Amino acid sequence: MRFLILIVLILGVSRFAFAQMSDTQVVEAVKEAQAQGKSQDEIVVMLAEKGVTKEQVLRIKEHYEKDQATQGGLAQGKRERLETISVGNRDVVLVTEGNKTSVFGRNLFSNKNLTFEPNLNIPTPDNYKLGPGDEVIVDIWGNSETTIRQVISPEGNINVPGIGPIYLNGKQIKEASSYLTNVFGRIYSDLISGDPKTFLKLSLGQIRSIRVNVMGEVVMPGTYTLPSLATIFHALYSAGGVSNVGTLRDVILYRNGRPFKHIDVYEYIMKGDDSVDITLQDGDLINIGTYQKIVTISGNVKRPMRYELKNDESLEQLLEYAGGFSSNAYKKNLNVSRKGDTEYQMFTLFSDEYPSFIMENGDVVKVDSILNKYENKVSVTGAVFRPGDYAINPMIVTLKDLLAIAEGPREDAFLNRAILYREREDLTREALAIDLGKFIKGEVEDIILRKNDVLYVPSKTALREGYVIQIRGEVKNPKEYNFVEDMTIEDAIIQAGGLLESASEVRVDVSRRIKSPKSTTEAPEEAELFTFALKDGLMVDGIKNFVLEPFDEIYVRRSPGYREQQNVRVDGEILYPGTYAKTSINDRLSDLVARAGGITSKAYLRGARLERRMNQDERMRMASAQKLAKFTEGDSISMESLDLAQTYFVGIDLEKALANPGGEDDLVLREGDVLHVSNFVNTVKISGAVMYPNAVTYKNKMKLRDYIDNAGGYAMNAKKRRAYVIYPNGTLAVRRGGRNPKIEPGCEIIVPMKLERKNRLGLPEILSLTSSTTSIAAMVTSILNSTK
Repeated sequence: MRFLILIVLILGVSRFAFAQMSDTQVVEAVKEAQAQGKSQDEIVVMLAEKGVTKEQVLRIKEHYEKDQATQGGLAQGKRERLETISVGNRDVVLVTEGNKTSVFGRNLFSNKNLTFEPNLNIPTPDNYKLGPGDEVIVDIWGNSETTIRQVISPEGNINVPGIGPIYLNGKQIKEASSYLTNVFGRIYSDLISGDPKTFLKLSLGQIRSIRVNVMGEVVMPGTYTLPSLATIFHALYSAGGVSNVGTLRDVILYRNGRPFKHIDVYEYIMKGDDSVDITLQDGDLINIGTYQKIVTISGNVKRPMRYELKNDESLEQLLEYAGGFSSNAYKKNLNVSRKGDTEYQMFTLFSDEYPSFIMENGDVVKVDSILNKYENKVSVTGAVFRPGDYAINPMIVTLKDLLAIAEGPREDAFLNRAILYREREDLTREALAIDLGKFIKGEVEDIILRKNDVLYVPSKTALREGYVIQIRGEVKNPKEYNFVEDMTIEDAIIQAGGLLESASEVRVDVSRRIKSPKSTTEAPEEAELFTFALKDGLMVDGIKNFVLEPFDEIYVRRSPGYREQQNVRVDGEILYPGTYAKTSINDRLSDLVARAGGITSKAYLRGARLERRMNQDERMRMASAQKLAKFTEGDSISMESLDLAQTYFVGIDLEKALANPGGEDDLVLREGDVLHVSNFVNTVKISGAVMYPNAVTYKNKMKLRDYIDNAGGYAMNAKKRRAYVIYPNGTLAVRRGGRNPKIEPGCEIIVPMKLERKNRLGLPEILSLTSSTTSIAAMVTSILNSTK
């Protein structure tokens, strides 16, 4: 089947408010009209009368393509294809069957960018033949001026006043121009005189339309109305191109009932010969027969695909159509697979047989690639000046030649043993050891090279472990560095960027590996240690001429007398709040308050708090607590109860600290500490498991129970005996022995709540849940069965 559905719409057809036919009816109507043998124009008129719009056709096309994508195409490697093309003044939407492997040239007439539509805005060709319907323009100027515009009548004439009918049918433009000059010379004598003073020019206005028939194996055979300048290729494009069984190699043009021209489209594609694209005449018939041979060529050619061949074309011509061999093709011979009467046949053809081997329909040609190996390559690697691949040639025949072209071994080459890797006849490899030192001196016989030989010259440094040193401690870039001979401690320090300000000049340690390759007993020591002092910043004061060895580790110690500034801060009711540097390691609260000018008259010492930043040790303990909490259950620590902040409050009594400087309450400060000295707060806050959490005014005679009553009393889930008090200075007091903690201004009373336990399902709940699940499952099963 060459096509399944053909839908044509005239552009500019009057649009209806809604389509009179459904999409399915449109498709069925086109199928039925085509089966009845109706022409293309008749189908167009039929669809337009029934109100089919272009939008409806495009919608059908979109739905059809979606269905094809969902179904995955047709069987036997075919897939339907929907296209929209232009035919004259029509949009044509068609569905065709296309093979996965296309035939070369078939898409020439389905390419939307190559329509072969004639250009009507060019000068009239001199060989153009006039006919009925052409508009001719005769311009006369000089001593006389006039313009005559006439359309050639069906009889082939134009009628000029004063002259009468002039027969122009079938005349070419050049011929007609000379003829009109003679005719008009009867009136304008100076038009044909020896020295003309009047001139005539013939040109075309509106050109006529012609009707041609396209028959045979094309997608849309039929009669087409085309411009008179249209060519045979434009007619083929209008007909949708050749079908899956049509030929491109023998397109026959019939004129006046007889074969006029046999056209080979490959001549146009391959050679650009546009002489085969003949201008059509009214009544011409184009016939497309079936192809003779289609063969497939794959592999290492420039254009591997399927090609249509004539009966007498050979393998050499097929290779020409495929663009010739690619760069890595094996050209000496190739294989051709052919379908025999009962079995396949294989032909192995050599290059001299290509011109004489005639191809058959269905042949498959495979062009292999050359082997991925070299016939004359040798290589040299390792400690030579120019390692790489080289060719065996008259200049490179022996191993000595190969070393010479590589400019010999480097200074670090290990000459005692080089290795020549050689390929045996069975493709296994062997290694030949060579004393390169003796070889260079001529004490060893030279070796003739073979293909794929590889000479490896080892390096002294490559044969040993990578030598490094390590420098740690108070240098700018402490890390691992490459070892070099005769390296000293000063060299290592300079390579590490020099000493930091914190470095000690009286203590630099070096640890050295214990190395005894010939030892047969366990070494009693782990490492050998050396200690040095520095002079003038870099000079080593200690063992004279101490040279580092591979894998030495250098430790530049931190000076015990080096201290960086440590800052603390005080804010709130203080005379000079701000940041202060510690003057000694034992600076205390009283020292900070004294340095800040003392407290103000508004300060409430009982409410002073100290905020402290976690150090590394505290952060590690917190991380351990978090890790432990992930594996605990029941009443153990919960993750939510852990304070994950980077700071915490330290409970202090600033009043006692200032009253007794240096005493137990006068806390020693730490880097980053912040002392908050608040003013007097005359409220008490009640929160937690109470009916109405709030804050009330502090009264000296009120007890814990009184404040809780002011918050509405205990809630239902309150832990009454676990109520506790947090004081403004960060300390905490709990109820002990039936005695309630003392209440002070600014404190907060917290009543904890009982944790809710998860309810377990009893036997009735389990039975009820099981019954409900079973009912739902039965209902789902019933629904599924009813939808089958």
